[in-house]
Amino acid sequence: MLTFILKRLGLALLVALTVSAISFSLLFMAGDPAAALAGEHANDADIEAIRVLYGFDRPMIVQYWEWLSHAMVGDFGESYYFKLPVSDLIIDRLSITMTLGVCGISFALLTAVPLGVIAAIRPNSMIDRFALFVSVMGQAMPSFWFGLMMIVVFSIQLNLLPPSGTKSWINFIMPTVVLGYYAMPAIMRLTRAGMLDVLGSDYIRTARAKGAGEWRVLFKHALRNAIIPVVSLAAVQMGFMLGGSIVVESIFALHGAGYLAWESIGRNDLPTVQALILVFSMFYIVFTFLSDVLNAWLDPRMRVA
Repeated sequence: MLTFILKRLGLALLVALTVSAISFSLLFMAGDPAAALAGEHANDADIEAIRVLYGFDRPMIVQYWEWLSHAMVGDFGESYYFKLPVSDLIIDRLSITMTLGVCGISFALLTAVPLGVIAAIRPNSMIDRFALFVSVMGQAMPSFWFGLMMIVVFSIQLNLLPPSGTKSWINFIMPTVVLGYYAMPAIMRLTRAGMLDVLGSDYIRTARAKGAGEWRVLFKHALRNAIIPVVSLAAVQMGFMLGGSIVVESIFALHGAGYLAWESIGRNDLPTVQALILVFSMFYIVFTFLSDVLNAWLDPRMRVA
């Protein structure tokens, strides 16, 4: 078990290092950052002065090593646009993104798991077909379109929910639904498949033969075993959702880390963009690592090893 954790931890660190190197290189390969910062009407002398001021005239490997050495201790430099430390900007905005992510995954689990269980209990029924419809729609419908349609219906036409802002919990209802709906199809399908597999097991038939109640069979024996891979999937989906919050926060004007990424990209704020790419990648890496460890801990063979 300890060997497995150490291997996964080493792999996670290697992935984080690779992501940071690729993201750093791509941002500079997209164009001359000095020219982007100088603006359209800048002359060559102004561009060269900015290049020297921010150290863009040095080799890329030197710039990357300097950035990485500071990033490892939490220093991501100063924002070109906001003129504030990037670490302070991210910490100030991250609470909104984390709140949205937790609410989104909670909504996905509270809706997808019961729907998957009912669909497994009544296969090929109307509820099963409805679950399939929800799953297909969740995969086919872009989150930005879904968010815009919710604003049109619930904010403009019905005037029930605010279209933007973070003043109260009401402002998070529509973003939570949009972000959570992204994770629902996979969780629901896995729950349904797991329940169908478990309900056909010998120990379920034995429990029913002994006279155990149907609710006891479903929730104590069947769901308890079928939910294990769902928990692991939810951890991975949480990482995806935090990274995907850029679109949702932009649509609903939630000034979280995702909205900060959108602002920074539009303003060529390279230090902030690089830091946010690394932070969002670390979310996914950490949650994937935790899901792997959880799977290993739940596997009796790994615990024996």
